[in-house]
Amino acid sequence: MSSHVTAVSYGLKLSLPEVQRLRALLASAGLACDAETRTGDGRFEVHTADCALESGAGSSGTALNGAALAGLRRAVADSGVDGVDVALVPAALRNAPRKFLIMDVDSTLIQQEVIELLAAHAGKREEVAAVTEAAMRGELDFAQSLHARVAVLAGLPAGVVDAVRAEVRLTDGAAELVAAFKAAGHAVAVVSGGFNQILRPIAEGLGLHYWIANELEIVDGALTGKVLGDVVDRAAKEKYLREWAAAEGIPMEHTIAVGDGANDLDMLGAAGIGIAFNAKPAVRAAADAAVNLPYLDAVRHIAGV
Repeated sequence: MSSHVTAVSYGLKLSLPEVQRLRALLASAGLACDAETRTGDGRFEVHTADCALESGAGSSGTALNGAALAGLRRAVADSGVDGVDVALVPAALRNAPRKFLIMDVDSTLIQQEVIELLAAHAGKREEVAAVTEAAMRGELDFAQSLHARVAVLAGLPAGVVDAVRAEVRLTDGAAELVAAFKAAGHAVAVVSGGFNQILRPIAEGLGLHYWIANELEIVDGALTGKVLGDVVDRAAKEKYLREWAAAEGIPMEHTIAVGDGANDLDMLGAAGIGIAFNAKPAVRAAADAAVNLPYLDAVRHIAGV
């Protein structure tokens, strides 16, 4: 495996002293870096450096295998600069001619948790929000928790779905991220533990290549409190990542997954790089990189798009 990685550092502000500390941090982790660039757009700033593993620093000579890369990421994360995140990205992924981006929806592609918006119409928002939080922390089985949360919607008129759809807002930078990947010829997908009735117009509006969520059952103009078919859980998210990437002829090493909750862990682990977006602590700890900014298009810089 190549010993080359790109260190992508990003924060609201990157001062010269912070950049100097980043250089020292990377050097202490055994990376020799050059070809540095700095960019910014008034929202956040990015520093990138092409790096190579110094001789003897890896677990297999100078080959940066998976274990060595994970060790480097831990070392950088443990000694990081406050307010700055650092992603170590294999050069092969950033330079890939085609990439596959897959994202979670609630609290990632969009700002809200749709089930909570729906539950508000039943007067159960706080109750449902508590269950959602526990599920996203990995404390509850996702499918069981989803069935329990959807059950409180029984009897609501179907028009509630339209009202909630109007409340949904894309995360800052989401449209720009999707447009940039598409313009560069890459494939973009979303997979959601939420609901098709909400996701469909969003996915069509963004022109996503693939998308799927759960289907709320509606009978005689009212929600039944049930979902149709199998729940889109963490195993399903990984399954769709693998299936869709294969359909596009894109190797898993060139895939990027983004999510915020425990339900995303399997796809984050399976992707070429898994990115935790404003995520729960357990997800940040397991992911290859973390974005702790409110701007989803920071992922562009990590992926080299």
